Amino acid sequence: MSAQPLPAALLPSLRTRLARHVLLPLALMWLAGTAITTNVAYFYAQQAFDRALLDDAYALAANVQAGPQGVQLKLTENELKALLFDQSESVFFAVLRADGSFVSGHPWLHAGPQPTEGGFEFTDTSYQGKTLRVVNVYRDDGPGYWVVMAQTTHSRTALLQRVLLFSFGPQAALLLLLAWWLRRAIEADLQPLSALRRALNQRDANDLAPVAVQASTRDVQQMSGAINSLMARVDAGVRAQREFAGNVAHELRTPLAGIRALIEYGLAQADPQVWKRQLQAVAASERRASHMVEQLLAMALADETRDSLRLHPVSLDVLVRRVVLSALPRAHALGVDLGACGIDEAVSVMGDEGLIEGVLNNLMDNALRYGKPASGAPATITVELRAGSDTVSLLVIDNGPGIALDARQETMQRWQQEDSGIDAGQGVGLGLAIVARYATLLGARFELGVNGSSREPGVGLCACLYWQIEGVPSLQNSAA
Repeated sequence: MSAQPLPAALLPSLRTRLARHVLLPLALMWLAGTAITTNVAYFYAQQAFDRALLDDAYALAANVQAGPQGVQLKLTENELKALLFDQSESVFFAVLRADGSFVSGHPWLHAGPQPTEGGFEFTDTSYQGKTLRVVNVYRDDGPGYWVVMAQTTHSRTALLQRVLLFSFGPQAALLLLLAWWLRRAIEADLQPLSALRRALNQRDANDLAPVAVQASTRDVQQMSGAINSLMARVDAGVRAQREFAGNVAHELRTPLAGIRALIEYGLAQADPQVWKRQLQAVAASERRASHMVEQLLAMALADETRDSLRLHPVSLDVLVRRVVLSALPRAHALGVDLGACGIDEAVSVMGDEGLIEGVLNNLMDNALRYGKPASGAPATITVELRAGSDTVSLLVIDNGPGIALDARQETMQRWQQEDSGIDAGQGVGLGLAIVARYATLLGARFELGVNGSSREPGVGLCACLYWQIEGVPSLQNSAA
């Protein structure tokens, strides 16, 4: 079971999330950097304090005499005060014999662990609630003795606090300034996105025009481009649906009105022969209306397939053989000699089987309707496949009256029919427009030429669909 999405009011804004993702790691890194800097500074400051304490211990040890009478401190009280003077810290000392027995100073101080090779060792201890830093110096002069020097750590603690204050305070202020600046910068960068949202919210459902947004970043520009592209596709689909509905409503009105008039006239007559003629006229009108609806659906399919079409290998020889065989009964009934050539060898192209079959059906239907010679000679239609080294051509050739050169491009437009004395009332002017649209979707080229094999110059039509494999000149000459 999928989780339900949170309400929009509970979700954080993109600006807040971006600021959080930037500032939180930045704050953590700043805290870690401050801690490291403070510890490093305190470490070296403590070394300086320890060095000063060790110097005092060596100065005191220089005034200790180890002779036959034992270990003795040769300093007067005033000299001792001057040596141990410190304005901010309390200093304690003790001079001990090698066995740890007390000689002079503060008796509660005891020798620490055995010194290292340097002759001294630092330790920490506490006395009367005070933390002390202690250095033990061992001197091997005759009987040997210990000099223990201890000092309170108020200055060290105060120094650490000052380091923290002077490092934390300015950096915290800088962090707050950076947070303010980042929020303003993020808000400025997201302003086009907010403008895009407002523009879409205020847009009417019927308004599918592109959204104008001044993008400051590539991401917003790409998003607005994707939205505009989607709206363009939706607009094209809506326009295609409206055009289809308008075409059907407009074009069906005439045949339906004709059928109604034929039926009313037939019902008003009592002669069975009149009924038969009227029924035949109704059947002819019905065939024309059905043909027109089929072509309108084919054109709507072409518009719908535009963005979802995926080309794949299609065996043209198999497809041509199947379509020609299915059209033979109609050609035989019309007295047309229908044949095919070039289908003995396998020929494949990248395309869509349904669209190529639609192209071939429309071209053959066009040839069967209009490809009858005006001279009364037998009508012939040939479907031919030509496979070259870099092109594949599909041709439908007839020996009919053909189409004038200056009218060929016009007949590829919707609702256009060539006026050449043929019975144009059989069609609605969509067949060649469908073929041209399908050819564009297939990545092929559609051309109309003259049947060069006709015995009469300029008579006959060669409708050619060809795929250019490696880039060759136009096949107008080869199709002519």
